[in-house]
Amino acid sequence: MKIRTYLQETWTELIHKVSWPTWSDLQNSAVVVMIGTVIISLIIFAMDISFRNIMEMIYSLFY
Repeated sequence: MKIRTYLQETWTELIHKVSWPTWSDLQNSAVVVMIGTVIISLIIFAMDISFRNIMEMIYSLFY
């Protein structure tokens, strides 16, 4: 009985109390996430290349 009540209350809350974003809001959010992902990926790529070059320079001092 408790599970049934829980499911009914959950369904009621999802249908009547939650404000769902519009399709255009979802698209805008997706674009923001994609742009942020690209920027962070470029930053990590630049850090990786820099670290590799620094390590190659350090290794070249000893060999």
